[in-house]
Amino acid sequence: MTKHQTITHPLRPLFQADSKVLILGSFPSVKTREYGFFYGHPRNRFWPLLERIFAVKLSRDIEERKAFLLQQHLAVYDVIYRCDIIGSGDASIQNVVPSDLSPIFKEADIKQVFCNGGTAYRYYKKYQERKTGLKAIQLPSTSPANARYSMDSLYKQWKIIREYCF
Repeated sequence: MTKHQTITHPLRPLFQADSKVLILGSFPSVKTREYGFFYGHPRNRFWPLLERIFAVKLSRDIEERKAFLLQQHLAVYDVIYRCDIIGSGDASIQNVVPSDLSPIFKEADIKQVFCNGGTAYRYYKKYQERKTGLKAIQLPSTSPANARYSMDSLYKQWKIIREYCF
């Protein structure tokens, strides 16, 4: 039987003073932790979706992706800082220590929070919404595990983020 592992978030939040939109995931997958940056699983649709929304083509280069996010006034992080988890499965998450989002809100000009999937949204509402004072908008997960959403249906819901970027 596979056991839970206690994992601490290995990534720092990405933001700068003029970031307007904060996109929050739940917790980095095994593939993301190996890659060393957000949404590193090759089948996660986060990057192809942003490429479509902003009409760009990006490589898998982390520095290029960071520069793109900051240029679009996007901040990214996750709602969970530490948890017990089996593999990458959100359903297995327990003993959550929420991320401290206060440095992002203190230093950046965040106008809207978007949650990438239901798990991120639930934990944001539970642990962070009262502290930030901003209600989040839940978007369908870009995870490969969320196969019921086609790329077109993800695009229709996710394209709203562009309205808040400038």
